Amino acid sequence: MEHIFVKIMSELTELSEEEKEDIRLTFPIKVFEKGTYLLKQGNVAKDAYYVISGCIRAYELSDGNDKTIAFLTEGQCAANFQSLSNKTPSNYSYVCLEKTTVTVSNSVKELALYKKYPRFEAFCISGMEKMMGEKQEELASFMTMKPEQRYLHLLATRPSITQRVPQHQLASFLGIKPQSLSRIKSRILDKEKNM
Repeated sequence: MEHIFVKIMSELTELSEEEKEDIRLTFPIKVFEKGTYLLKQGNVAKDAYYVISGCIRAYELSDGNDKTIAFLTEGQCAANFQSLSNKTPSNYSYVCLEKTTVTVSNSVKELALYKKYPRFEAFCISGMEKMMGEKQEELASFMTMKPEQRYLHLLATRPSITQRVPQHQLASFLGIKPQSLSRIKSRILDKEKNM
């Protein structure tokens, strides 16, 4: 199987065999079992993860309440940049909800790669800016939506999530109680039946 980052970079520029090998070594692929914590709240993040397959839940515990922040799936990055850059304790945890395959990125190895191949840094910064822009837009629109709109948006943009994650975690992500999610689903089903 071709390394995901080798594939992505090869679409942007021609790579030598040495460059391909260095990318593989810099971003090793690892498989984590369901229930594995990649980062626990209160610990300092050391690595970032790019999801090849599987699902990672980001959540925080506050005053005994468990609040889901994100579900990170194929093609998304699981990284607490605040903790990574500032070497401060993470405000949230990352846990694998399924058997999950990721590339593991470590800033020390990554900087060494950029020093050896300066052109790679521009590609990575561009990709990171695109990802951050998309996240910002998604968050801004999500915040202004009512719970039912959030659920419908999720069904339209990431339908598999509703089947892949426990309903109480999905409700937490939408900012509602599980009972409210059940009512929303019932209303949607009723509307579909009456169409």
